[in-house]
Amino acid sequence: MTYTLEDYLVKLHTGSWFTWTDFSNRVYANLILTPIMNNEVGGEIANPHSLPTEQECTDGVAALQTDWDGKTYARSREEEYPTIQECVHAILDDDLDALQVLRQAVKDKYPKE
Repeated sequence: MTYTLEDYLVKLHTGSWFTWTDFSNRVYANLILTPIMNNEVGGEIANPHSLPTEQECTDGVAALQTDWDGKTYARSREEEYPTIQECVHAILDDDLDALQVLRQAVKDKYPKE
């Protein structure tokens, strides 16, 4: 996954607090605040937010990407861990030792970096 400016912005605040002057070119130069946004109860309010600086955006996108890239082991583990259904069956069948063996094999295959 490659993070974008928009990915960073949606993590800053909830709601439609920003928009683009050119939707086909979503770069900082085309970023603007929406003057009015919806609040949690469905009413409209003046946008209380301000735009982050371009450097804050650049740093924020980089931080998201670094975090994602650093968790490759976690995503790989998730794909190979026993399913919830398998875990429930292990609990009900009193077979937790076998379940832990499976989980440890995945952890050994994808160690934390």
